[in-house]
Amino acid sequence: MRRRSVKTLTVLAITCAVAAGTAVSANSAPQYSDQGHGEIRNVIYLLGDGMGRTHVTAARERFYGAAGKLNMEKLPNYGAVATYAVEKGSDKPSLVTDSASSATAWASGVKTYNAALGVDSYEKRVATLMEQAHAAGFATGNVSTAEITDATPAAQVSHALLRGCQGPVYSDAACLPKKEDGTYEAAPADKTLITPIAEQIARNGTADVIFGGGLARFEPDDQKALQAQGYQVLGSFGDAALPAQSAASQKVATKTDLDKANGKKVIGLFNRGNLTVEQAKAGLPADAVQKQEPTLADMTKKSISLLTDRKQQDRNKKNKGFFLQIEGAQIDKRSHANDAAQTLGEVKAFDDAVKAATDFAKKDGHTLVIVTADHECAGFNIIEHGTYTNSEAVAPPANTDAGNTANNSTPSRPASGAKDPVRSSGIVNGAGSADAKNFAPATFRTPDDAPGIKDGSADASLWLTYLSGNHTGADVPIYAYGPGGNAFAASQNNTELYGKMYRSLFGRSAH
Repeated sequence: MRRRSVKTLTVLAITCAVAAGTAVSANSAPQYSDQGHGEIRNVIYLLGDGMGRTHVTAARERFYGAAGKLNMEKLPNYGAVATYAVEKGSDKPSLVTDSASSATAWASGVKTYNAALGVDSYEKRVATLMEQAHAAGFATGNVSTAEITDATPAAQVSHALLRGCQGPVYSDAACLPKKEDGTYEAAPADKTLITPIAEQIARNGTADVIFGGGLARFEPDDQKALQAQGYQVLGSFGDAALPAQSAASQKVATKTDLDKANGKKVIGLFNRGNLTVEQAKAGLPADAVQKQEPTLADMTKKSISLLTDRKQQDRNKKNKGFFLQIEGAQIDKRSHANDAAQTLGEVKAFDDAVKAATDFAKKDGHTLVIVTADHECAGFNIIEHGTYTNSEAVAPPANTDAGNTANNSTPSRPASGAKDPVRSSGIVNGAGSADAKNFAPATFRTPDDAPGIKDGSADASLWLTYLSGNHTGADVPIYAYGPGGNAFAASQNNTELYGKMYRSLFGRSAH
């Protein structure tokens, strides 16, 4: 293992935007109507990582009831986004994307291979929207509940052949793709592409405000590089006298640090890894260190405040606004774990951040808010009350209508059919997902249920299951509010989002 250092990185020149998709009519909403003064000065792009249509529906029913709405669902413009990637070295579709290729699509307007960041499928570096906004004088922000070096936040502020090249150390295994014979590719001429993402973030200055996790990815020389650029560093990246950093040598930032931050450039890393899942944090003792982590809504409000203050302070940039990306990362990570309880809690935490962003946009009048996802994770499903999954059954259901052309919709098996005792132990909730033999639905009460009905009971009305422990190729929802929001009320490819956001920031005549 060896440390690879790049002290300066070149921000690419502004490039042409990709063509936008055609807008369609928007949905109406009871709370947020498109209001604004025509001119778009700020763009806030919120990502619920792994959040499919069912994640939204299930969270709505869980927290607000069947007739309720999440904050994102109150936005007046609604559409869908196709998320597929492409195979390496080609334009052949790879139907299930990862977060890196999907984030590169909206950040740079190109399809690329899974695990690639800021490069096309042929490993050619491409400019990102945040780099372009920064170079043009916009204030910029990057916020996530994951490590800030993770795929989604990294796609706006770095370029890497493999998303695993995060740091603090360099290795061929993490940073160089493998060839068909199992050997590693030769190092590219552009050494940025194999520079650990933490080093890139600490030196390129692309994001003015950086909030998230991942302190363990950074080292004292990264803090020194940030401070030399004028960043206010919350917490401490460690002791330069030590050969490697640990929880004892590094000091994570806290909610108190966040509240006091007032720099034109600020970085705050609130956990050495990903931020703590909200449901788990709520169950910890009051003096637990994780209780000092801010919520995604907290980070959203503070980043907007700092970026707005910077815009006002920079007199020579008074007509420029800001570009802010915000990720609710744990929706995906808890869906991978098939933990429905924590997944729903993370959708709610993300939706609280959506409200914070939209409340600002309502007052400002010049802010476009976009809410979407990079992909769906795990085939999240809502099943009928009292039923069970094929994984739990002794045998697959019979096709009772195979010879019936009219298809009388007779159920293939009753709700009380035979379960496999080896693979099914009954109704579960969040904790039950830890049992590898437990395929039973997770059940949750909703506001529509009678008093006394509890999560995990057969009487709870919301029954949830997963198809897998990985991503799916399903389209994801997109919502928008503010001037120009109707451009996103379409069925569109994820690469089109780049062009639409580019024109929103740089004007309709930009090309």
